[in-house]
Amino acid sequence: MTAIERPPPPARHRAIFLSDIHLGTRGCQAELLLDFLKKNESEYLYLVGDIVDGWRLKRWWYWPRPHNDVVQKIMRKARKGTHVIYIPGNHDEAARQYCQLTFGDVRVEEEWIHETPEGKKLLVIHGDQFDGIVRYAKWLAILGDWAYTVALRVNTTFNWGRRKLGLSYWSLSAYLKHKVKNAVQFITDFEDAVAGEARRRGLDGVVCGHIHHAAIRDIGGVLYCNDGDWVESCSALVEDFDGRLRIVHWAEEAARERSVLPYRASTRLAAE
Repeated sequence: MTAIERPPPPARHRAIFLSDIHLGTRGCQAELLLDFLKKNESEYLYLVGDIVDGWRLKRWWYWPRPHNDVVQKIMRKARKGTHVIYIPGNHDEAARQYCQLTFGDVRVEEEWIHETPEGKKLLVIHGDQFDGIVRYAKWLAILGDWAYTVALRVNTTFNWGRRKLGLSYWSLSAYLKHKVKNAVQFITDFEDAVAGEARRRGLDGVVCGHIHHAAIRDIGGVLYCNDGDWVESCSALVEDFDGRLRIVHWAEEAARERSVLPYRASTRLAAE
C-alpha cells in the first residue's frame, strides 16, 4: 500500500512584511504569493503598500481569480487571529483616507512602529514619501509606470521560455534597472533618505517597500530593511521569534522545492 505523503506544516514567524504586490496587474505573481501565504504563518502580517494597483485599475480592469484569492487568504488570516496591518502606498493611495480604521479585522494605518523581541523600534512605511518624482511630478511617475509595465510583459514572455527549458525564474526588468547608473543612484538616495527619517525620529530602523529592491543593511547605525515586491523578486521580509530578520525569495525557494519533490517520490517508491 502506497503511503500518502502529507505536506509539511506551515513555517511559523513572528512577523511577515509584504509590499508592492500590485494586484490588478498582469505582472502580479499572485499564484506564487498564494503559495507563500499557505506555507507561512505569523503573529503579525504587515502589508506595506501598493497591495492593489489603483493606477492600473483606473485605466483598465484586470482582476483574475488568483488576485481575489490573495485578498480572501489575507482576510482569512486576519479572522483567525493574525494581526494584519495595512499601510497604503502610492498605487493604492485611495485607501489612505481610511487610516486609523479597521475593516474585516484588517487595521489601516499611514505608518506603524514595529517592536522587535529585543525591544528595537522599526518604522514601517511604504516609502513613496521619499520619492521626489512621485511627490512632485506624478505625471512622470505614471509615464515611468507605463514603461515598467511594458518591461514586465517582455519579462513574462522571457520567463515562459525559461520555464520551457527547465530554467528558474529570472527578472529581466530587475536586471536592467540595477544596471542603469541613474537607477542605482536613485536606490541609494532613497535608502539614505528613509534611514535618515528613522534616525531623525530616534528609531532603530525602518521597514519599507516602494522601489522593488529587497535589502537588509546598516546605514549609519540605522537598520534599513526593504521587503521587495511580488512582480519581480517575489520576496518578503520575515522576522523569526528570536528577532532575526531575513529576506525570503519565494520564486527561488519554490523552484528548489519542485526539484526536490520528484526525488522524494522516487525515493519513497524505491523503498516500497
